[in-house]
Amino acid sequence: MKKHNFSAGPCILPQEVFQKSAEAILDFNGMGLSILEISHRSKDFIAVMDEARAIVKRLINLNDDYDVLFLGGGASLQFAMVPFNLMKENGKAAYLDSGNWAANAIKEAKNLGTVDIIGSSKEKNYSYIPKIEEVGAEYDYFHCTSNNTIYGTQIKDFPKANTLMVSDMSSDIFSRVIDYSKFDLIYAGAQKNMGPAGTTLVVVKKEILGKSGRVIPSYLDYAQHVAKESMFNTPPVFAVYASLLTLQWLENNGGIAAAEERNIAKAKLLYDEIDRNPLFECFCVPEDRSLMNVSFKIIDESKKEAFDNAWKAAGINGLNGHRSLGGYRASLYNALPIESVQVLVDVMKSI
Repeated sequence: MKKHNFSAGPCILPQEVFQKSAEAILDFNGMGLSILEISHRSKDFIAVMDEARAIVKRLINLNDDYDVLFLGGGASLQFAMVPFNLMKENGKAAYLDSGNWAANAIKEAKNLGTVDIIGSSKEKNYSYIPKIEEVGAEYDYFHCTSNNTIYGTQIKDFPKANTLMVSDMSSDIFSRVIDYSKFDLIYAGAQKNMGPAGTTLVVVKKEILGKSGRVIPSYLDYAQHVAKESMFNTPPVFAVYASLLTLQWLENNGGIAAAEERNIAKAKLLYDEIDRNPLFECFCVPEDRSLMNVSFKIIDESKKEAFDNAWKAAGINGLNGHRSLGGYRASLYNALPIESVQVLVDVMKSI
């Protein structure tokens, strides 16, 4: 039986992506070669890379002012690449501290310049999103994390930025309709809504590059990757291919608007049960609840063992909360069907 996979990442992907990826591992495009062994300079893989980059811009409705990169290093490498490329010598940047990964980004940026934390919810264990209406022009850029996987919070309204707008969208990319043209740079690890771990998406407005005045190590320089069309070094071939398949699945199933409708329905189903059932409680405030990651706890610890046994018996996987928070976390990424959420809700009702 296929598990109901609520893992926070690496996470559930569409079944057709697994099928097509498995076929490509054995024989890619009828070449008699595996996707794992073909040259990244071959016309077959260049076509994969070109289509993957193009479909990203189609899905988020961006024009050729932006470039799309598939890089290595995960979102954690982006924590350093962003200030290297965007923070001027002796400059400063504004950061929103809304969770663990935002704090890690802040730590990296402080190695390269001044960081002003213009909003933080750390004192309340990141149980809400700090509300910022506007960011001043005195900053080189503003950085925020759109969705916080550990704490189950999500930015609903982004502030007006009178400077460059940067966002880590690792855990909610392609999950909801937003105006991506408000952002000068977004990045996202693939292992949530886009594909397997191993590649990181960067979408950057080309005109903002090359202005920091810094000497940037070659691999950390976005301009180098733009010039080489994501082929500065050997790219993560399989991860890019599987990401392309996932993006094609998303486009063929109504795009982001349709995904958002499905995600709202899934989240409502689960949050309604948490609010109805006195045995459970969310970690975060209601107005900042994430559509992607529902973090909750059990009130009566004497019922924990029964609940754990029940959800495991129901074929549910990946429900344990992050080690820093505890409790439970149900990740409702694009590929998770609402039927899996119903299975979880039924278990919650049975305890």
